[in-house]
Amino acid sequence: MRTLLVWLSILLLGNLAHAAPVTLDGTEQWMMKSAEGREYRIMVSLPEGDVPWTGGYPVIYLLDGNAYFPAFHAAKRAQDRLRGSILVAIGYPSDTPLDFERRAFDLSPPQPAERNTPPQGGQDLFLDFIEKRLMPKVDARFKVDQDQRSLVGHSFGGMFGVYTLFTRPQLFQHVIAISPSLWWRDRYLMAPERAFVKKAHAGELDLTHSSLTLLIGDREMPQEIQDARALQRRLEALSQYGLRSDFQVEPGEDHMSIPFRVPTRVLDELISTRRF
Repeated sequence: MRTLLVWLSILLLGNLAHAAPVTLDGTEQWMMKSAEGREYRIMVSLPEGDVPWTGGYPVIYLLDGNAYFPAFHAAKRAQDRLRGSILVAIGYPSDTPLDFERRAFDLSPPQPAERNTPPQGGQDLFLDFIEKRLMPKVDARFKVDQDQRSLVGHSFGGMFGVYTLFTRPQLFQHVIAISPSLWWRDRYLMAPERAFVKKAHAGELDLTHSSLTLLIGDREMPQEIQDARALQRRLEALSQYGLRSDFQVEPGEDHMSIPFRVPTRVLDELISTRRF
């Protein structure tokens, strides 16, 4: 009898291992490759309802899609006012929520050779993939409101979002950086920030309809909270050119819990903010 139970258990576990994955209603999935051959899993929460009067749906690009897409998709479908948007989550062909090696490369600046384990420094290549491959495919597949494109990222993804604003401000009207790793590599973002501010003061950037929101949990490291608050305060000076910046603290949340607490607020903020 004991042997029979063991074999039944093995059979059951085997069947579970080969069970069909869960499919979320109202979604579709693509596989895409970058110019360098890196593969990405693209998860899309489809828009519902008629095309808005603007001629296109707002589109929100979400980093670390494997981990955060289900929560954001559920939040989007839970309320009618959020359904008329497109959520495009960028993930990896992995079974894990966070592919640490892939995201370490995609979301980070170059590192000295002796510190480049795991490999890092792919942020510009990843931005090229988003701008030159992913965005054109989304635009071809859907009617997109080109004045309402947003980027949401957490931790390294938040750091990447801030870097994107500083280096390619034309890509997204709105960036939400959740718990951004502003401390990374001795605050390397200070250099692109200075260049960004200099261009803004020189009149070389159109920031009229741009925004950056920094979201952080009140249970995170004090220095991380201070760094985010300080960045927002420095960027307040650019409000004269149109850049809106905001700093928000989520009570009771830490670095890993906050991205699952704020999806509804994030989506509501992005979908209700538009250029007129």
